Amino acid sequence: MSEKKKIVIIGPAHPLRGGIAVFNERLAEVLQKEGYDVIIYSFSLQYPNFLFPGKTQYSEDSPPFQLNIRVRVNSVNPFNWIKVGREIQRIKPDIVIGRFWLPFMGPCLGTILRIIKRNKMTRIIGFVDNIIPHESRLGDSLFAKYFVGACDAFLVMSKSVKAQLRTFTKQKLIALAEHPLSDNFGEPVSYEAALAYLNLSKDFRYLLFFGFIRDYKGLDLLLEAMADERVGELNVKLIVAGEYYSNEEKYKTQIASLGIDNRLVMETRFISKEEVKYYFCAADLITQPYKTATQSGVSSLGYFFEKPMLVTKVGGLPEIVQHDKAGYVVDVDPKSIANAIVDFYKNKRTEEFVEQVKIDKKMFSWEAMIHALMSLE
Repeated sequence: MSEKKKIVIIGPAHPLRGGIAVFNERLAEVLQKEGYDVIIYSFSLQYPNFLFPGKTQYSEDSPPFQLNIRVRVNSVNPFNWIKVGREIQRIKPDIVIGRFWLPFMGPCLGTILRIIKRNKMTRIIGFVDNIIPHESRLGDSLFAKYFVGACDAFLVMSKSVKAQLRTFTKQKLIALAEHPLSDNFGEPVSYEAALAYLNLSKDFRYLLFFGFIRDYKGLDLLLEAMADERVGELNVKLIVAGEYYSNEEKYKTQIASLGIDNRLVMETRFISKEEVKYYFCAADLITQPYKTATQSGVSSLGYFFEKPMLVTKVGGLPEIVQHDKAGYVVDVDPKSIANAIVDFYKNKRTEEFVEQVKIDKKMFSWEAMIHALMSLE
């Protein structure tokens, strides 16, 4: 390129934490390596505290020194939206990527993007994680429509989201690229090193449920599966690694009533970026018993760390795990989940599944993501 094209990403990034923030930072790194001039506009206020279910929205990690992150956007202040929109409008970026994962962000992002478009030169691409939320609220459809109306084209990471998005726009371009490998959480460590770091006994094998605990992710179904007598005979424990974003007491009551406390390793806190590799490398099978889903960053972590996965038949999850080859695609019920766990250990499927995972992981590349993005220019 004779002159670097300018790209602005509007979405979470440092000092905010979470999967979308980490993804946006990695996307910016990849685009920079491709020769683009990239700025991320992150949130000075992402959610008001009363709307945020976790303990903190902020990361304790050091800021990524190689990225230009401007902490500017206030999700609830219309005067701020006008100010940020005008600021980005003056930069005259070639492309603006608006990251959309929750209808709550529709008014903020939709307004900022409309102001930017007044410069008559910037291409607006909506990068949509979810257009229909997992947990519905009043105004969702209206807010989502407002965002969609501000975009020229869209990038999605699953067929299910593409189909949902088509109910909002019939004509605008939509490109699909699978969620790339989450390759910025450190290199894999040995099984022994992972157990040692986590202070886990070598006398058991381990399943992993990873990420924020929300009701739609089906942890309650997995806990019921762990209570299955056949699973109890396997010498297997379930690691639950992630912070409660829903009613903690409900899960504690369920665990007590099922009498499975001795089959669980409960790490119900935010797992730092540096710790992630230890949890994945300690596990034989990554479990995603979701009741609803689009795509999942947990799956991309599973592929990066070359781990078989158990997913349910919802959203985009069946698109990325080959049933009975790289893991299991099961019905959304405890019996089906338990059947898969029993089959995995009784029939010693680890080695054959891992070999298929190693083959399939090649599909999830950042090059494919950038190619899909640039096809929308």
